[in-house]
Amino acid sequence: MNLVDSCGWLEYFADGPNADFFTPPIEDTKNLIVPTICIYEVFKRVYQQRGEGAALQAIALMHQGKIISLDDTSALHAAKCSIDHNLPMADSTILAISRLKKATI
Repeated sequence: MNLVDSCGWLEYFADGPNADFFTPPIEDTKNLIVPTICIYEVFKRVYQQRGEGAALQAIALMHQGKIISLDDTSALHAAKCSIDHNLPMADSTILAISRLKKATI
């Protein structure tokens, strides 16, 4: 399983200098998991920069992977990751979900 964090998605959508690095895991949709916190972060940034239509198109592409919602188990793991590694909420949530799903970030 693979998990692309929000920065990776944004790099991919912007066709930035590191977009090629993120292309293989993003296009391997059978092995791609997408935390809902990434959907939030990507939608927000794309909406701010390019408008609602572009943001909705980005989210549609993200939905080709398996969407992973924050449930009570992953929330508790995220809280522990946040404390143990001094991470903000979104980063600790992404880390916790990757660990619970045995995914590579």
